[in-house]
Amino acid sequence: MSIPEKATVQQWPSECQTYDRAASSPVPWSEKRSVTLPQIRLDCGDTLAPVTLAYETWGALSPARDNVVLLCHALTGDAHACDIAYPDDPRAGWWNALVGPGRVFDTNQYFVVCSNVLGGCYGSTGPTSPHPSDGTPYQLRFPHVTIADMVRAQRALLTQLGIHRLAVVAGGSLGGIQALEWALRYPDVVQRAIIIASAARLPAQGLAIDTIARQMILSDPAWQGGAYAPNAGPKLGLAHARMLAMLTYTSAMGLEAHFGRAPASRESAWPRFGLRYNVETYLLHQGDKFAHRFDANSYLYLTSAMDQYDVTRSYGPDAVAYARLRANVLAIGISSDWLYPPSHVRALAAAITMAGGRATYAEITSPHGHDAFLKEWTQLDEHLRQFLNIPTSDAPLPPTPNGRAPPYKDASPPTTSTTFNTPNTQEHNCDKP
Repeated sequence: MSIPEKATVQQWPSECQTYDRAASSPVPWSEKRSVTLPQIRLDCGDTLAPVTLAYETWGALSPARDNVVLLCHALTGDAHACDIAYPDDPRAGWWNALVGPGRVFDTNQYFVVCSNVLGGCYGSTGPTSPHPSDGTPYQLRFPHVTIADMVRAQRALLTQLGIHRLAVVAGGSLGGIQALEWALRYPDVVQRAIIIASAARLPAQGLAIDTIARQMILSDPAWQGGAYAPNAGPKLGLAHARMLAMLTYTSAMGLEAHFGRAPASRESAWPRFGLRYNVETYLLHQGDKFAHRFDANSYLYLTSAMDQYDVTRSYGPDAVAYARLRANVLAIGISSDWLYPPSHVRALAAAITMAGGRATYAEITSPHGHDAFLKEWTQLDEHLRQFLNIPTSDAPLPPTPNGRAPPYKDASPPTTSTTFNTPNTQEHNCDKP
């Protein structure tokens, strides 16, 4: 891809601030800005022009420009991985516990960058952005985008910042897929890649769930073929899609430990149907909250990109694809994850090694399912420090939300990292029914 010679760099508008800790005043950002590129050529053959990418940075770029960490966010995340105003509040930034002075991604050592993905709705060009021909939102005029398109856009952003090497690229879920694509597409750029709760492709069960979620949106009359008014749209369908997705982010053991069959404190809107449960009101609340913060069309585009990603489609069989890698890879699975089961993450690390690459597999033991990469701070900290050769810090980490659930009778014991350096890799009993 040819990189545009000129791009517009601007401060992020204050009205786009999205996190309000006390619902009384906006939280100040670190360095939140945007770059507008003249154009980007997409995998579908279309040219998207212009392209704005929202991003944040923490720390300082070294004179050699070799201390850059790129963080890639998950499906419905944004660029706000860290909040300097509230560094000890894990809700203030999605990886707040891992970024900052003395933390794994130490901002006294690293220059940390995170951008909102292409196709998102938190400042980067997507379906809610104005179409250059008439100034109204793209909506379904927005072209199909792929994970590779998102990574190309990030590369163009970094080039505009004068960055041509990455010390680390890291992310979980959709962010982990981006980290993998970075290592494959730009093997001479990435030194280390950290891929969490992600694999070479989404298994069939995840594809099926995403299909149901999209149908919930498409079947909502308020979707209007994607041509709904700003701040309107299929909020009911989007809320239902989120409720379904929330189940894929947790686990049966996690739900049982947290909610069980506890009755809800609120009365049911439909008392004829009997008792209302706490887990029910939780899902309803999460769905409603999400429908008021995210765009339905963006959700359709991004879940489609996630579903369609497959390493073999772009790079050929595993032996060919992973032979491209030059980065040292850490693949982290989660014991109770059923969206990207740990066996798939472990298989990714093994395949990289079989192709002659360097890969380490580690596992987080948690009842929190897929979302453990946003909750299990102590285990994440340990695995990342070991991989990055960073000494243990005495700085306290936020507790896992709601504490750790009681041990599940079939849970595996905590594991340490296993480096795949021979075809005969060590097996772990980590899969759950």
